[in-house]
Amino acid sequence: MCCRLVEMREKQVVCIKDGTILGLVGDVEVDSCSGKLTCILVYGRKRCFGLLGRETDFRIPWEAIEVFGEDSILVNFDNLPQRPKRKGLFADLFFPK
Repeated sequence: MCCRLVEMREKQVVCIKDGTILGLVGDVEVDSCSGKLTCILVYGRKRCFGLLGRETDFRIPWEAIEVFGEDSILVNFDNLPQRPKRKGLFADLFFPK
């Protein structure tokens, strides 16, 4: 299967260990000496419509990619940050701990 970068940016990245949707492919890294693709970058989700920045970005090495599908890319990725469970958006904003 041949895939262009434009087509890859429209695919969701899913972790096969727990089924977590990491996001869409944002960019790729290429080794300029060998010309090989080294990793894909998945940008973190926007917090509060982008006003509070983004969550952490994912740098997924090429070796962690298991399957390229029609709509998604399945990866075997261990370095997922644990997101804290939130009680409520307004309680966290107005009454920080």
